[in-house]
Amino acid sequence: MTSAVSLTRRAVSRAVLIGGLLGAVAACGNGTQSARTQSRVPWQEPASYTYTLRSSEGERALLGAFRITVRDGAVVKAEGLDDSGRRLVEDMPDAVPTIGQLLGELEQARRDDADTAEAQYAADGHPVSISLDWEKNAIDDEARYDISAYEPGDR
Repeated sequence: MTSAVSLTRRAVSRAVLIGGLLGAVAACGNGTQSARTQSRVPWQEPASYTYTLRSSEGERALLGAFRITVRDGAVVKAEGLDDSGRRLVEDMPDAVPTIGQLLGELEQARRDDADTAEAQYAADGHPVSISLDWEKNAIDDEARYDISAYEPGDR
């Protein structure tokens, strides 16, 4: 009879151990899942900042590389960093956007059900890449904006 009791205790112990391990593994899985589904850090566009913009793809008016200074929510200085950027700054200086305007274009593309309207964000929440394509099968309606060297505040 002692042997039957010992067997039952061992079986129960193993079952508890296995159940505990399964519960721990499941809990780890949930933690990983929630980390993947967490939303990005909210970002508030500051009144003043500088950034570098590289705009490419398609035949959109804004093509080229730029170093942009924003004060009080408006572009106050734009320097073309390549031939396309220099031409655009000379011909259409008002076409150079703030990051907020780029995000506005992203949101408009989403409202218009564009085939692609995606962004990648830095740890602080500001966008580092925006990809737009209004119609997948249309030619030259795409836009790609790469944002780098972002520096908030007065510089």
